[in-house]
Amino acid sequence: MQDISLGPYSIGAGQPPFIIAEMSGNHGHSLERALAIVDAAADAGCQGLKIQTSTPDMLTLDSRAPDFMVRGANPDWEGQSLYELYTTNFTPFEWHAPIFARAQARGLVAFSSPFGTEAVDFLETLDCPAYKIASFENNWPELIERAARTGKPVIISTGMADLADLERMAHVVRATGNEQLVLLKCTSTYPAEPRDTNLRTIPHLRDLLNCHVGLSDHTMGTGVSVAATVLGAVVIEKHLTLDRADGGPDGSFSMEPAEMAHLVRECRQAAQALGTVAYGPTAAEQKSLGFRRSIYVVQDVAEGELFTAENLRVIRPGHGLAPALLPQVLGRPARQAIRRGTALTWAVL
Repeated sequence: MQDISLGPYSIGAGQPPFIIAEMSGNHGHSLERALAIVDAAADAGCQGLKIQTSTPDMLTLDSRAPDFMVRGANPDWEGQSLYELYTTNFTPFEWHAPIFARAQARGLVAFSSPFGTEAVDFLETLDCPAYKIASFENNWPELIERAARTGKPVIISTGMADLADLERMAHVVRATGNEQLVLLKCTSTYPAEPRDTNLRTIPHLRDLLNCHVGLSDHTMGTGVSVAATVLGAVVIEKHLTLDRADGGPDGSFSMEPAEMAHLVRECRQAAQALGTVAYGPTAAEQKSLGFRRSIYVVQDVAEGELFTAENLRVIRPGHGLAPALLPQVLGRPARQAIRRGTALTWAVL
């Protein structure tokens, strides 16, 4: 499958993972704080910055009936209605342009998760370069199709989706003629536990649907994202906040800036470490070959004298014949006189 271009970056096998900082509601209803999160993402080395485009009315009803109350999810959400939760979480439409502009100035590719087809229409007026479909929206073909019809990359989180769901969402995107699809393995709990993450799904899903696969990571720390990189994740998405102590609907499972910078470094090192299938000394190891063992003359040897276990030893450095050749040289005569400390070579046999 071909790499996907997103701004100046390429997403695909053989590339380091494209790392997205998810702002979500961590702006705390402050544009100044939102712009500070953009700066923190850039300073941490992220390539992408994602926000969310919604209104509470786009998502649900203003109701406190039992069906609309949050129960058993994140403790910070407990007891709120869905409408109340989304009121604390949404990013005002008028903030999108300054956030996108700050991101572009800092070298980030900024895009959004639309939560309705009208959100896609709005984002198109800002020339949004890609669309991310959240896990809770991945069962809504109309939204996926609207995003795919823009012809831009579509990134879909797969939380809660079964195989039928996954095949349907891939079909919906491709039916529009758009092949720029990335699925993100996702566990839709907040925070998520590593034991529930099932990262072995990443290469399986890639081969099953012949598409790029990454990770939307709600676990704490960097370990899961690094492991996903090793398994071939081409995108890593993590929530970013300035300080978890500031709270907010997503604060408890978000990374702080120093942690995000650590994640970026570790994922890139993991990607570099994969390399290729290789045996034998690497170019970097050439200088170390001298510290291996080899066969050396350890007593002065006269011309014609036989080599023995007393006048030969396998020692460091590695400039003589390989230790495995010792049985072949024992008992053979020296062609010339050899001083103690000389590396044994075929020339003196």
